[in-house]
Amino acid sequence: MNLISIRIITSKIEELIHFYEQVTGAIAVRFTPDFAEIKTKTATLAIGSTNTLQFFGGDTVAQPAQNRSVIIEFMVDDVQQRFEVLAPLLKECTVQEPTVMPWGNKSLLLRDPDGNLVNLFTPVSKEAVAKFGGE
Repeated sequence: MNLISIRIITSKIEELIHFYEQVTGAIAVRFTPDFAEIKTKTATLAIGSTNTLQFFGGDTVAQPAQNRSVIIEFMVDDVQQRFEVLAPLLKECTVQEPTVMPWGNKSLLLRDPDGNLVNLFTPVSKEAVAKFGGE
């Protein structure tokens, strides 16, 4: 079994697509006005409007902007550099500036327009670098 994607259901599809394009530096592939994907080497972040819920059983299947238990994480080459480039754009959504965590990652915590917690991180300790296949 392989994790292929995480899907965010939102009533703010254009805002979320714009946010994740800025944060990741990737361009979303828009399949319909109600659905887009941002692909990385290892997984896909899918963004669907509330209009897509009809295909999954109706409006009560998922509720936008209700998550308080999941962190969406992206490993980046240099989180400090990414923060410096994005800082002017991310003033309102920064939860924690780049900080070295006890497990060896330097993490930047943000909230997307729906309030989902987003972690951009770079492994910095020897153990964390090794964990992610680095030297």
